Amino acid sequence: MPAVRALALVLALLAAAPAIAAEAVLTVGYLGLSVPRVMPNTYLDPPPEDEGIQGARLGAADNNTTGRFTGQRFLLEERVVADPEGVAPALRELQAGGIRLVVADLPAAQLLEVADLPEAAGLTLLNVRAPDDALRNESCRRDVLHLLPSRAMQADALGQFLAARRWRNILLISGPAEGDKLYAEAIRRTARKFQLRIVAEKPWTFDPGARRTDTGHYGIAAEVARFTQGLPSHDVVVVADENGDWGDDVAWRTAEPRPVAGTQGLVPTSWARPHEQWGATQLQRRFRARTQRWMLPRDHAAWLALRAVGEAATRARSTEPEAVAARMRAAGFELAGFKGVPLSFRDWDGQLRQPVLLASDRSLVSVSPQPGFQHQFSELDTLGTDKPETRCQFR
Repeated sequence: MPAVRALALVLALLAAAPAIAAEAVLTVGYLGLSVPRVMPNTYLDPPPEDEGIQGARLGAADNNTTGRFTGQRFLLEERVVADPEGVAPALRELQAGGIRLVVADLPAAQLLEVADLPEAAGLTLLNVRAPDDALRNESCRRDVLHLLPSRAMQADALGQFLAARRWRNILLISGPAEGDKLYAEAIRRTARKFQLRIVAEKPWTFDPGARRTDTGHYGIAAEVARFTQGLPSHDVVVVADENGDWGDDVAWRTAEPRPVAGTQGLVPTSWARPHEQWGATQLQRRFRARTQRWMLPRDHAAWLALRAVGEAATRARSTEPEAVAARMRAAGFELAGFKGVPLSFRDWDGQLRQPVLLASDRSLVSVSPQPGFQHQFSELDTLGTDKPETRCQFR
């Protein structure tokens, strides 16, 4: 009997050998720029150093779980640089190594820089950081796909919610940073689109530098009350503070009792800690088990990027980068993202169409598109730049 068992084991190994030998490998690049993170006005949630890349690592691991059954294996080649001058050389290294699919965890300026390099010809860049609407319009590039919602999609998600609630009068407060200005412009566009009214708009100029003194909260409360006093009647305060410098100080301190939304308060986002629906709890748990922290929007976008590659490779039955990229863009390609509906890429600007969560720190309040906002093709295209509106002309 021992001899029989030994022979059975040998035969099993021999049977498995061709499958192992035939395993196809696809290496995906990860190109990130580590920029100094601005510490938000509270130390409760210090920004992690590994945001984004941890999502990509989990996505690669998930791909390999499926790959055991399809004979495919996925590797992640990581390049994270600390200087913008190092981004282009890092991309050239990836390209020289035969990598044709690259997760681009880069700000808009560096994303455009590498997309226009001669070495980028034939590469597919998967944008997981830059929400800039220009990248989906006048600055669009044919070989760039966008995994996270644009600012227009975020603003439209909030605008639909406000319209559904009949909170149509908005006080808009925007900060001095470039991202704040772009976010505020997206809110203005949304207001026009959904017939909302910005009754007043004010720039935030107060620097609450003494917030950690014993009486700091009194000064902030008095300043916000003065700042919002005597303004036209409004239903909601929308803040544009992408760095988290002051937006959290507005809630509960306005002259009139009004809810706060935007970059703080009720936040339109691709991913949020309280999201537990449609199986999201298991993704949250797996991510926390690997990283000992919560999944953040950039992590989720990078996870989606790797899962899009894995799903396309499975459907195409190929690990050839060209076949995988073509499959991701093909009509009928769908991706599961724990958001209740299949996700897919828009052919006119490369944006991944997806629901947008509306969440506070501890509660998922709603999900857009809101009921009743219809579209002839997909209700998801009521968020962001629709095909008739696009200014994208691929180059």
